[in-house]
Amino acid sequence: MHGLGWCTGPNPNSDGHNNWYQSSMVDPCTYEAVPVTGLGGVKKNWVNLRWTLLSGDLYGQFKVGFIVDYGISLGGARWTGVSPSDLERLEAGLVRARALIKEAKIGNETQDADYVPRGRVYRNPKAFHRSYLEMEKQFKVYVYEDGEPPVFHHAPCDGILGMEGIFINQMEISQFRTKNPNKSHVYFLPFSVVSIVHFVYVVDSHAWGPMKNTAADYVKAIASKYPHWNRSLGADHFMLASHDWGPEISFAIPNLYNNSIRALCNANTSERFNPLRDVSIPEIYLPRGTTEGLIGGPSPSKRTTLAFFAGGIHGYIRAVLLENWENKDKDILIHQYLPKGISYYEEIRKSKYCICPSGYEVASPRMVEALYTGCVPVLIKDDYAAPFNDILDWSTFSVNIPVKDIPNLKKILLAISQQRYLRMQQRGVQVRRHFEVNFPPKRYDVFHMILHSIWLRRLNVLIRDVDES
Repeated sequence: MHGLGWCTGPNPNSDGHNNWYQSSMVDPCTYEAVPVTGLGGVKKNWVNLRWTLLSGDLYGQFKVGFIVDYGISLGGARWTGVSPSDLERLEAGLVRARALIKEAKIGNETQDADYVPRGRVYRNPKAFHRSYLEMEKQFKVYVYEDGEPPVFHHAPCDGILGMEGIFINQMEISQFRTKNPNKSHVYFLPFSVVSIVHFVYVVDSHAWGPMKNTAADYVKAIASKYPHWNRSLGADHFMLASHDWGPEISFAIPNLYNNSIRALCNANTSERFNPLRDVSIPEIYLPRGTTEGLIGGPSPSKRTTLAFFAGGIHGYIRAVLLENWENKDKDILIHQYLPKGISYYEEIRKSKYCICPSGYEVASPRMVEALYTGCVPVLIKDDYAAPFNDILDWSTFSVNIPVKDIPNLKKILLAISQQRYLRMQQRGVQVRRHFEVNFPPKRYDVFHMILHSIWLRRLNVLIRDVDES
């Protein structure tokens, strides 16, 4: 087979067609053909083939392949017999994108007037750049118009949970949005978990049912009105939540949890966050709804404090941190409450390292606050999937300290050479663009990085119409 790996899956058709899958990897690939049953138990005429591509180094795992039984050539895919459908054309475009991304990993650098990713902060800068450019060329998102504000299509855009509203609003007017669902690669479920909690939840009731039913009823309505959910069992759909309760609400819809892309701030792998399918998004605190006054800081030579943290005892990690370090060392400034007259942001800008422990949940805005101000983040978290980790190598611009080593915090930081600290600080400034919130969005900023993470996971799934007539 000229070095090509071939594999077969369960035959989705009774006539013997559509049963070969070709991969350009030398090793044989594997896939799963899943007959789809829609809501209500009615069998649909679709099959979902899920690839297993995302593992560790994302770009090193691409299996560039295609179905071979249709007629005309679409970027390497050979289709025989009938004109391709909209979905087949979309999938053929993704085949081309996968091939170009794989080639870029070892190819020449692609030029870009705005920005060319370079350096060790990226796991593979050339592959990332090609992937980003292919996203800009191809990627289309359909936003379901069903549902009324304030629970749907609306959320606050300021404060610690503002990313949810910002993304919803920016997605509504984005160039990536398409009004034609048949031209879309992914489908956005525009319910706001922040708004569900605010408008549906009864404070202190501990009643999850109404909130979960709100999300579940919405998906049920979408599935009964449109074919796309049942076609893929939700594999090409995504939700986004900055609220800590986003994961729990998603569990009310098994196919949303099992198949869909969940973009979550609360990216806790011990609570069923799956980095291969889900997307970790950064928690960003915008007191006034913008980044005005939040970005920028002095040079490393003007930072006189070794490390800084201020925050309440939210969760066991902070309790350990405060027990060991609160008011105990002039170089490690750890406070539960800042003394009067002391500015939180001024202290960050004075510090070389900013301590970023988990609170009640793993996400925290302190990582982004550190990057915004030129402070090196020190992550003290269990089971956390850092944002954009399949693109960015966090070890090059942050320090990761296990909870058990909190008593040795100062010793660990002092052991970092000045040269290494300066490299991390400079790299943190470099990656800051990927966490910045802009109005309107700018290329490579946090809005586009979230979309790119969703794009990568869509590249990891092959969706097919299957005619069972």
